[in-house]
Amino acid sequence: MFNRRNMLLAASTAVVAGLVAGAPARAEDTVKIGLIVPMTGGQASTGKQIDNAIKLYMQQHGDTVAGKKIEVILKDDAAVPDNTKRLAQELIVNDKVNFIAGFGVTPAALAAAPLATQGKVPEIVMAAGTSIITERSPYIVRTSFTLAQSSTIIADWAVKNGIKKVATLTSDYAPGNDALNFFKQNFTAGGGEIVEEVKVPLANPDFAPFLQRMKDSKPDAMFVFVPAGQGGNFMKQYAERGLDKTGIKVIGPGDVTDDDLLNNMGDAVLGTVTAHLYSAAHPSQMNKDFVTAYKKAFNNRPGFMAVGGYDGIHLIYEALKKTNGDTNGDKLIEAMKGMKWESPRGPISIDPDTRDIVQNIYIRKVEKVDGELYNVEFATFEAVKDSGKTKK
Repeated sequence: MFNRRNMLLAASTAVVAGLVAGAPARAEDTVKIGLIVPMTGGQASTGKQIDNAIKLYMQQHGDTVAGKKIEVILKDDAAVPDNTKRLAQELIVNDKVNFIAGFGVTPAALAAAPLATQGKVPEIVMAAGTSIITERSPYIVRTSFTLAQSSTIIADWAVKNGIKKVATLTSDYAPGNDALNFFKQNFTAGGGEIVEEVKVPLANPDFAPFLQRMKDSKPDAMFVFVPAGQGGNFMKQYAERGLDKTGIKVIGPGDVTDDDLLNNMGDAVLGTVTAHLYSAAHPSQMNKDFVTAYKKAFNNRPGFMAVGGYDGIHLIYEALKKTNGDTNGDKLIEAMKGMKWESPRGPISIDPDTRDIVQNIYIRKVEKVDGELYNVEFATFEAVKDSGKTKK
């Protein structure tokens, strides 16, 4: 009787053990990342690039880190801040995510900031570029860029290269204002003059009437900031209005000649000079491998938003390795501070004081290479920090 009971007990234990072994990973063995990006609407190319790059990174590096299974939950906010806030709340409260990530535009990143603070959930900003973002929560870390990083550098380049009069065209929201203010600050300090200044609506802008004002003001160059995804439409209307025949060149941060859309912009874009963090033509071996793998997987060229996503998921993986899989928000943020690595864009790091990205900024000119349009880098400014932070 005793032996039979022992045998039954052993058998039932074996069955339970078998069920457990065959069961899906328990919640505590899974790290959940809530990815909130625009997959529809005017900023859809941003969301698609980030989503693609994360998929590629996980194909290359596996979906397990420090013994934890990585699960990405994709949500489309269409770059509408009210959607972002609702989705972030649902992900944190209902899905119990360990990270929220993505954020295609600044208002979206800011909408999620109080929720990140309240939930002590790291918010990894992979796209939005206004300087103030990382100041809005101690749980925000950025792997994209700030407009100050590139706008100040293109302003200094313009002054040194004989551009005296500039007309500006910028999108009317926080990053556009950052781009304009930091460009003006450095350009006018160097002796340059702003002869015309226009702001265009963020949503579905018709550039034509504004471009006419640019043309009439007869500048040496136009400084342009429009968010990633709108550059193709801008260059189309720039050519339709004949500005490419007037000798008025386009300069600005690199959003306007995003690699994702550049090859379809036509010859009107040739000669455009921008300052930016990434080009698909960046000559490092790591970038050549990245571009080849991305093209093979998605039949398209990666742009700077793809690199923001690729580095963002890398940051998450490396932080989890440092904490040995501990998903405590404070420990993860500490692990991220000061982290350095080689990216397809070049060497980058996370500033331990601001939790913002430090990276090279390259001056590039649009040229034809083997029949395709590329942003060809010709000057490098190393380890550029954000200059737009509030002075404490």
